[in-house]
Amino acid sequence: RIGEKGVEKILSQSIKVHGKDAMSDEVIFDTTAQEKNITYPTDTKLRVKIIKKCNKIAKSLAITQRRSYKCEVKKLLIITRFSNHPKRKKEARRAAKRIHIIAGRLVRELERKIPENLIKKYESSLNLFNRVLTQKKEDKNKIYSLHEPEVACIAKGKAHKPYEFGSKVSLAITRETNIIVAAVDFNGNPHDTKTIAPTLEQYERLTGQKAKIVIADRGYRGRKTVDGTQIVIPDNSQGKTGYEKTKARKRFRRRAAIEPVISHTKHQYRMARNYLKGKLGDKINVMMAAAAFNFKSRMNKLIQQLLWALNFLMLCALGKLKLTLRPDLVLDCGVLKD
Repeated sequence: RIGEKGVEKILSQSIKVHGKDAMSDEVIFDTTAQEKNITYPTDTKLRVKIIKKCNKIAKSLAITQRRSYKCEVKKLLIITRFSNHPKRKKEARRAAKRIHIIAGRLVRELERKIPENLIKKYESSLNLFNRVLTQKKEDKNKIYSLHEPEVACIAKGKAHKPYEFGSKVSLAITRETNIIVAAVDFNGNPHDTKTIAPTLEQYERLTGQKAKIVIADRGYRGRKTVDGTQIVIPDNSQGKTGYEKTKARKRFRRRAAIEPVISHTKHQYRMARNYLKGKLGDKINVMMAAAAFNFKSRMNKLIQQLLWALNFLMLCALGKLKLTLRPDLVLDCGVLKD
């Protein structure tokens, strides 16, 4: 209900509670994939879902179908199992093709039989079905989910997970304190260099200052400056003095600090799988996860300070330390004045 701007205000407050720790001229950038709550997409899965949705629409409109194909589809799905086995490959391919034919028949039957006064209501769904049935392996902007058609296929080079289905996220943290100062979601799978400008814009909106240097990995190769901000990535350091090399090495060692921050936002603050619907849900989920990370880190600092104070007072009570206060001393808590 509060929308994207409302959630951005929450994120800005999570940055402001850190005070000066959130102010930095140098920020670290990196991108990651935010997976959507969908099953692993296959052509046969999508076609079976189309068949079920067509039967559901026909039932709700009381349309008499020539056939529903429920029993046949159930048998064909069993045949498509273990389709990579050499002895079952041909039979499985034939079953998958039959499912494709059935899905096309049911969609065309609906297009003929839906009343003219209701055709606009179901036009977008029918167009989506036709797009799924006509798409090929080499096509771009493919549909991977019927209820989340904006989902993109993102390959990040992970051995355990070659493809992730969702949206790309760009995060920015301060160089020294690891506070998330920008979290932007991008529809599709843009190149990392195209995520820099929108992320810098959000950083300026939330903190009120402009970043002088962005430290990034080699995925951002191709851009040296963006709106006056220098983009620094690892290189072969040719033509640099010993001092410059040492300074650059420290920066790039520090760059790796963003990796555990991404892991925490994913596995502890619900960015690993997004359950919110649509593009707006993607943006809201990212910013809420970043705000939760910032608030939690601030809480941890406050708890550490409180424990330190209690430990100090306990040592004073045991007589191991002497505590003397001036009469004019005013404590930070604003309660004790003597």
